[in-house]
Amino acid sequence: MGSNDSPEVLSALFEALNHGTSYGAPNELEVELAEEIKAAVASIEMVRMVNSGTEATMSAIRLARGATGRNKLVKFEGCYHGHGDSLLVKAGSGVATLGLPDSPGVPPTLARETLTVPFNDARALAGLFDKHKDIAAVIIEPVAGNMGCIPPAQGYLEAVREITSRNGALLIFDEVMTGFRVARGGAQELYSITPDITTLGKIIGGGLPVGAYGGRKDLMLNIAPAGPIYQAGTLSGNPLAMTAGLVTLRRLRDRSIYERLDVATSHLCEGLRDAAAEAGVPTVINRVGSMWTSFFAEGEITDWASASLSDRERYGRFFHAMLAEGVYLAPSQFEAAFVSLAHTDELIGRTIEAARKALASIA
Repeated sequence: MGSNDSPEVLSALFEALNHGTSYGAPNELEVELAEEIKAAVASIEMVRMVNSGTEATMSAIRLARGATGRNKLVKFEGCYHGHGDSLLVKAGSGVATLGLPDSPGVPPTLARETLTVPFNDARALAGLFDKHKDIAAVIIEPVAGNMGCIPPAQGYLEAVREITSRNGALLIFDEVMTGFRVARGGAQELYSITPDITTLGKIIGGGLPVGAYGGRKDLMLNIAPAGPIYQAGTLSGNPLAMTAGLVTLRRLRDRSIYERLDVATSHLCEGLRDAAAEAGVPTVINRVGSMWTSFFAEGEITDWASASLSDRERYGRFFHAMLAEGVYLAPSQFEAAFVSLAHTDELIGRTIEAARKALASIA
């Protein structure tokens, strides 16, 4: 749900416009949204607003490095956490689509501070800690969404939590995609894991640009002006984004919304699976709640190595065939898709029928 499809959000925004578009200072709306986030996400005791998911992850990593006095960061192959310099190493999303392992412009000395391991491989992560004693943090999408939707294997997130705690490193959950989407409290509620720091975006702005990072109070008090780790932004806590976010998150207090989304997404994925089988097109559909991806592949998709075997050329033809049927999907095989409250039963039915035609045309 975003500002473009919710009359309630639009009405609140028009009212907020009368009071100004940017204050450059903390405001009451920012505090109200922070309280809403804190009430929903159990691990967050204090939260700082920023303007994008990238800004949230960059700030969370700086906090982790400053709080631990360590420099190295661990991320997972195929996971994307924004375009910060430390994060464009074996990244997913558009970086994966372009086939770029890293990005020009990232200093090699900085890239060396980022260590990577495969997603869903706890032994590889433990081995990394055996070799490196100066790891500040592990940042992870608890449900990967930037190499397609890839759920954590059973017990995997518990292992990641145990390994980081045992080695004195902080665990950052990048819930920019999963926060308020797979559950009101995010993936950490769904899987009963408590990270040290959480990053949020997208949904908490109700369709407007926004990001946030938060965690334990003792950690967050390291951020200026309370502590020495600097982070600031004139547009952070923008009253328009805060207004849209408040309306959206208050609506999401109704937990039956997540049940409706789960049923609708299940129906869509089953329809797509049947359509692919009828057309004889090999596909693997991964889903967690309203997040899903249909991979043009065979076998389980559990990490970047298996996701990268997907037939990208066939996906490209499917994308254009669906577009011709009036359905706009993400142009990349490696972008997770989402079902929202705007997707009615009728629209889902039309999408399945469009896929049936598109799959038959590319078989």
